[in-house]
Amino acid sequence: MSTPSDNRESAVAGTTVSFGAHFATSDQFDAIFREGMTLVESTAAYLDGPGRKEARLLKGPVAVLYATESMRLTTRLLELASWLMIRRALKEGEITADEARSKRERVKLRSPGRPAHVKGFPELPSGLRALIDSSYALSDRIFQLDRAIEVVPEQAPTLENPVSAQVMRLEEAFGRPHRRLVGR
Repeated sequence: MSTPSDNRESAVAGTTVSFGAHFATSDQFDAIFREGMTLVESTAAYLDGPGRKEARLLKGPVAVLYATESMRLTTRLLELASWLMIRRALKEGEITADEARSKRERVKLRSPGRPAHVKGFPELPSGLRALIDSSYALSDRIFQLDRAIEVVPEQAPTLENPVSAQVMRLEEAFGRPHRRLVGR
């Protein structure tokens, strides 16, 4: 794990620090891992217990919607749990970065979204709706983390000073050197 002095040295040297590499080895990752696994367990307990009883009371289109949304929820949570397990295995040194990348390609994270547009969603039992909402909130965060983690420092821009680079582009575009507006 990097130390504050390592981060300062990287900043001075102009090295890009990977958020993803830092996050994947942090306590914050452990917290999101626990949150994800707890949500998986809570969902399984609900669907096998109270959810099963509530589903029996539903009729017609709402019963079909319950079945559909519970399957979507289960699928979403399996994908999220797979992502979390891959990241944890990499963190623990159980798999290599190449193995993690290969396994990650099989996980189909969906972009952030919500089921509010689904006709009849408000008529579903509140327990299922709460789990669906929680799964989407977790999915949104993991989707963003996945995007951040996949940015490899070597792929990031390596400009020494992004402001200077922008000033140089402006000078090139207008064909004259930049004059400082100090003292005006």
